[in-house]
Parts: sequence; C-alpha cells; structure tokens
Amino acid sequence: MAARKTKDEQSTGKAAKRSNTKTQSKPSVDSSTTHAMHEKENSIEQRKESSSINTVAPTNKSQNNRELGRRGEDAAAAFLTRRGYEIVERNWMCQAGEADIIAQGEGSIHFIEVKTRSSAARGFPSEAVDAKKRSRYERIAECYLRSCNNLPEMRVTFDVISILATGESRAFLRMHRDVLASDCAM
Repeated sequence: MAARKTKDEQSTGKAAKRSNTKTQSKPSVDSSTTHAMHEKENSIEQRKESSSINTVAPTNKSQNNRELGRRGEDAAAAFLTRRGYEIVERNWMCQAGEADIIAQGEGSIHFIEVKTRSSAARGFPSEAVDAKKRSRYERIAECYLRSCNNLPEMRVTFDVISILATGESRAFLRMHRDVLASDCAM
C-alpha cells in the first residue's frame, strides 16, 4: 500500500524516498504492518497540527473578524477612558450607519471609527478609512445630534483609532484626531 504524503512531503518528494528506504531496509515486513506504521505516523502528525491550533479562537473568518473588531473597540474605549474621555455611546446606529464610539472630552464630542487588524499585510488599519466612510460618519453625526436635545454646544470632531494587534493581549494603538478637520458646532 502506498504511503500517505503530507503537504511538506509532496512539495519536496521526501515521501517517495522514505517509502523506498523503508521497503528496502525491511523487506520482511508485510503490507498490513507497513499500513499500521503509516497510520501511526499520520496520527502523530495530526496530533501535532491540532495541538498548535488555538481552540479558543472562533472557527471561521467572519467570527474571527468580529471578535477582533470587538476586542479592538474594547481597547479603544479603555484607552479613551484612561485619557479622560467619557464614553457616551458604543455601536450607535441610525439609518446612515453605525458609529463605533461616541465620546465627550476636551470640550468636544468625538465620533470615533475604530479599525483593528491582526497584520499590516493589507496596510495599516487607518488606511481603511476612505472618503466614503468619512462622508458616512458626517451623516451619522447629523443623525445623532438631531436625536440629542440637551447636549451643550461643543465642537464636533471625527477621529480614527487604529489598532494593530500583535498578540492576544498586545497591540499598537494610535489615535488620529480630526480626520475631517471639521469645525462645525452643535
């Protein structure tokens, strides 16, 4: 019976060499014994692979992205709180879309988009905030300000918090302030 090949062996051709070596060095081994040896090798390889997988992580890509985004928003809210901002809303929704965080601080109301990525391979998180997203945030701010009757007059700013996660509990965080340079007052 032919030996099963792992991905590494397929790419390097080691399986054929290993199979020939075993056959040549042990000519008295019958095919059922050889099959049992290969099954044991495959079982060991599968255990090695499964032990390196993080079993706590969600099982599909969209769950991973949602979880990463949620953790990023939690980190951003904690960052803002430590800096003296008051978190007014999180994930506030209206017909124009969703604001990740609405906060008050430094005499302004801040509409904050949080972008989190686990790698810079597709660019830094803040690069994902384009003109279309900035325009949407202006409409979200208009909806929010219309819905709040008793807010004091204050400056409105549009900020981006960019988070590059480097591990389970480590990340690089950067706050980009006034990305629209808007001086509108309520």
